This record gives sequence, C-alpha cells and structure tokens, in this order.
Amino acid sequence: MERYEVSQAQNQAGPWYKRVCWLIAIWLASVVALGIMASGIRGIMHMAGMSSH
Repeated sequence: MERYEVSQAQNQAGPWYKRVCWLIAIWLASVVALGIMASGIRGIMHMAGMSSH
C-alpha cells in the first residue's frame, strides 16, 4: 500500500520537466535577487566614500 501512495504522490507532482523548470526559475530568481542586493550595498558603500579605487 505504501508503494501505491508514493507513486500517486509522484503523479500529482507533475511531469519531471515542469519540476526542473521550476527549480531553474527559482534558482535564477534567487541569483538575480542576490545581484540586486549586492549592487545596492555596493552603491550605498560608494556613496559613503568606501570605494576601492
């Protein structure tokens, strides 16, 4: 019975390619968000006179 429940849960999750696309989309969004945050912090540091050049 347990094997049937696991199989049924996998079928409800959707096709593997949709799950992979969601994984890539979430990863890409997190990388973009991190880049925006880093640029913002860098800009604030530059305005405060903390530049490396």
